Amino acid sequence: MRSPGSAVEQIAVKIPIDSIELAADIALPLRAKGLVVFAHGSGSSRRSPRNRHVADVLNEGSIGTVLIDLLTVQEEAIDLRTAELRFDIPLLGQRLVAITDWILRQNHLKHLELGYFGASTGAAAALVAAAERPAAVGAVVSRGGRPILRVRP
Repeated sequence: MRSPGSAVEQIAVKIPIDSIELAADIALPLRAKGLVVFAHGSGSSRRSPRNRHVADVLNEGSIGTVLIDLLTVQEEAIDLRTAELRFDIPLLGQRLVAITDWILRQNHLKHLELGYFGASTGAAAALVAAAERPAAVGAVVSRGGRPILRVRP
């Protein structure tokens, strides 16, 4: 829905991935030139004031944004106790690949140039996903943290 006087459409969606759904907030300027998917870091969410501010600035520049939680509400509850899932880079990377594939199936989004904005462990997940979908992802930006990738034998 476009708010009066606004050139940015705000869309709340649930993105299906296998047997789960991930909550996302999409902001799509009227004449969007691209789309940035935010991969937040450990202990953060799509409601992060810092990421929302960056998304607002991008929207003002006619770039659409996707703020998404890479873990379900149930997984977040587990992670608060164990801190295991926030560091599961392969899991987070595969979630971003699935989100990218979903975007590429959406008629109103698939024509936009795609990039990732990652913070902390989200930056590592963004690098994993970009490597999996090199033809779809044109840029990866890392904000803070260390995007460490562990190579498996």
